[in-house]
Amino acid sequence: MRYADELKCAMNLLAKDPRVIFLGQAVACPGTAMSNTLTDVPAEQLVELPVDEEMQMGMTNGLALAGRIPVSIFPRWNFLLLAMNQIVNHLDKFAVMSNGGYRPKVIIRTGIGSERPLHPQHQHVGDYTEALRSMCTTIEVIRLDEPDDIVPAYRHALERTDGRSTLLVEYGDYYSEK
Repeated sequence: MRYADELKCAMNLLAKDPRVIFLGQAVACPGTAMSNTLTDVPAEQLVELPVDEEMQMGMTNGLALAGRIPVSIFPRWNFLLLAMNQIVNHLDKFAVMSNGGYRPKVIIRTGIGSERPLHPQHQHVGDYTEALRSMCTTIEVIRLDEPDDIVPAYRHALERTDGRSTLLVEYGDYYSEK
């Protein structure tokens, strides 16, 4: 299957778990290519948020601490940068700060902005995968290079039992190219 189709399958797989909730901008309303991958997810699992990335990641952390499995969606890395405090100083450190007492599971979904057919300029096409890997000790960062990588990576993020969260990086250009 194609890259975008695999993403849709992965989101449907996640949605089958009643603990999963999707949150972010253009989650319950159309607006990004990622929105198209959520069209079959039940509306009660979609939480549309305003553009406030720090708040979104704080809500994500709280939902995870309460036993939910939030899928927090940031359409591009450049937007995710605004949530780094919540990711690096909180989510990544919960288990360490609590001596293993809190091990919330979060799935973060972001993308490297598409450059084709129109380049949206540099504030929309960043890739900070390696930078985040170097800052975090408990969050696994997975880059989704091929369509066949997608469903297994999201299944791994959902089913993992090691107390780690997962950040999955998509490529915007691959939605139409692969």
